[in-house]
Amino acid sequence: RRILLTFARFTDQGMLPNLFSATGEPLAYNTADAALWYIEAWRAYLEATGDVATLAEAFPVLQEIIAWHVAGTRFGIGLDEADGLLQCGEPGLQLTWMDAKIDDWVITPRIGKPVEINALWYNALLSVADCAQTLGQSPAFYKDLAYQTQLGFRRFIRPDGEGLFDVLDGPEGPDALVRPNQVLAVSLHHSPLDRAAQQAVVRICGRELLTSYGLRSLSPRHADFRSHYIGDMQARDSSYHQGPVWAWLLGHYALAEYRAHGDAAKAQRWLEPIRDHLSDAGLGTVSEIFDGVPPHHPRGAPAQAWSVACTLEAWLRLERAAQG
Repeated sequence: RRILLTFARFTDQGMLPNLFSATGEPLAYNTADAALWYIEAWRAYLEATGDVATLAEAFPVLQEIIAWHVAGTRFGIGLDEADGLLQCGEPGLQLTWMDAKIDDWVITPRIGKPVEINALWYNALLSVADCAQTLGQSPAFYKDLAYQTQLGFRRFIRPDGEGLFDVLDGPEGPDALVRPNQVLAVSLHHSPLDRAAQQAVVRICGRELLTSYGLRSLSPRHADFRSHYIGDMQARDSSYHQGPVWAWLLGHYALAEYRAHGDAAKAQRWLEPIRDHLSDAGLGTVSEIFDGVPPHHPRGAPAQAWSVACTLEAWLRLERAAQG
């Protein structure tokens, strides 16, 4: 509660900062997803606590986030009314979680309509609609927007049945790189996809990206795949989202597997290898990333908050589902 209310104070033009400076420098708002994850955090908080009074205090902030995204905010982030999808990005900026940058080189710019940003947008719209209804307010505006987004989201479905495009309407057209971002369109509380499309996402992610400790950030079939996160800063940053395994995505894959196929116990088993890792690097915790090829040596931060949080959340949700 304290964390959520604190972050509410830093909302600006419908965005949350990507970085807080310890030296008093201006806040960095170069992130397209933080505010959408913030809405998901409120949804999960309300689900866990039923604290309607605190929700009522913060709800105007959630409304402001949606309003700014509809009208348009920094860095080209805003709603395309033609298809109900969010677009974002400008040359030289990195706005998604794949945010590595070396001098003026943005390794994964992803300008256009990234798939996970729009999965988060759809989830945020329906979450705010639910909050409005809980507070006795009309959810119609948010539900109408969500419906338009769901219709537009069909554009992400690849005609070859191989999951979803990673980015639409980019400078070079649709991006068909097989990346793990699409898994959020299945794992989040509100999914814009039907069962067949959900299963296609799980299938392609399982075939190309799944490892014992998470999902690869790029399919090893691609020429740009980088198998190891080693070397100097430039070598590491240039490979950061080009193949290394990200642990935070394992929980999302497990939740997506459950949604697509309905077997909670089977989905939960994908999380079990993390047990073996708890004594490998940071004791009792989960690393940030792993090499993209066996034996998947742990790399990056030895204790990463979102690696731990996403794994625990998935484990607990699947445990409850398995127990009925």
